[in-house]
Amino acid sequence: QVQLVESGGGLVQPGGSLRLSCEASLSIFSFSSTGWYRQAPGKEREFVALITGSGSTNYADTVKGRFTISADNAKNTVVSLQMNSLKPEDTAVYYCNAQIVFIGRRYDYWGQGTQVTVSS
Repeated sequence: QVQLVESGGGLVQPGGSLRLSCEASLSIFSFSSTGWYRQAPGKEREFVALITGSGSTNYADTVKGRFTISADNAKNTVVSLQMNSLKPEDTAVYYCNAQIVFIGRRYDYWGQGTQVTVSS
C-alpha cells in the first residue's frame, strides 16, 4: 500500500515563501510521476506540478516561474515543492499525488493534504 505524507504548510504573507514536502512509503522512482494538486474552498482540485521518474517536470501556468518541484537525491522517498512569491489565490489544501501506470491503467495515490494560507 502506497502512503504519502505531506508537511510544511502554514500561514504566510503575500510575496512570501513556503516549502512543502511529501514523503512516500517507497522510492519515488517507483512511480510514473509524483506531484502536487491543490483544492481551494468551493473549487475543484487542480494540478500544480509534477516530476517524473526520469526527472522531467511540468507546471500549471498559474505557478510557472514561482514554484519549483524537486526530488531529494539523498532521500529518494521525498519530493518537495518550493513556493515563492505566494499570492492569496494560492491559498488551498495541497495534496501530494503519486501515479503508477501499469498495463495501460493509471493508479493514483493521495496524501491527506496540508493547508497553505496566503494572507496579510
